[in-house]
Amino acid sequence: MDSLTRQAGNRLLRKRTGMGYGVKLMVWGDYACFTRPEMKTERVSYDVMTPSAARGILEAIHWKPAIRWVIDRIRVLNEIRFDSVRRNEVEGKVPARTVAEAMQGREVDLHQYAPKERQQRAALILRDVSYMIEAHFELTDKAGPEDTEDKHLNMALRRMREGQCFHRPYFGCREFPVNFRLAEERAVPESCHKGERDLGWMLWDLDFDNGMTPRFFRPVMRYGVIDVPDLRKGGDGADSHGPY
Repeated sequence: MDSLTRQAGNRLLRKRTGMGYGVKLMVWGDYACFTRPEMKTERVSYDVMTPSAARGILEAIHWKPAIRWVIDRIRVLNEIRFDSVRRNEVEGKVPARTVAEAMQGREVDLHQYAPKERQQRAALILRDVSYMIEAHFELTDKAGPEDTEDKHLNMALRRMREGQCFHRPYFGCREFPVNFRLAEERAVPESCHKGERDLGWMLWDLDFDNGMTPRFFRPVMRYGVIDVPDLRKGGDGADSHGPY
């Protein structure tokens, strides 16, 4: 793609959504697991990708303290199919108190010994997933004079086009990597889903400003499209804590 065509594409993607610029990202993979928090022992995935998982994918590609990604819409392109598998997991995790002691300079053991703690657990995961993420970013109060929307938009677009990322994005678990590309075509891929489908209560994201409180919403998928409210601004259908 020559520079003039690329600049024209950038102008098309500079669609204002509130305070930010919008992007469209195609993501797909063999497996995914967006774990329901009510399932404590064995993992069971939500039917579709959560907004927090979509945000994590975008942040893996481009993130700075000066910007905040906001998910506007998730398009579910493939049929929702589940597989039941067994996975090796460790029983526990390194205690936060031990980590705090290490940060204070004390000699502590931060290792986890997987052979001693390994457990095999069942998981109900998604297979052959494909989504389009529509999102925009907003500047935060940490943005400096050099942090402009054009600057961060061009950085994000370049990294999406070239397949660059800070770490490999994943669908809920690190063993389920994400393939991604920037969707620059005007035609939107058609979803296989018809009509409406109530997806029930779903995790929206964690409220990091209030003690990492989980916040939930109740999405409805219409012809494969899920409109995501911004609960930080009291979006439609907002509910602070959901049913949990």
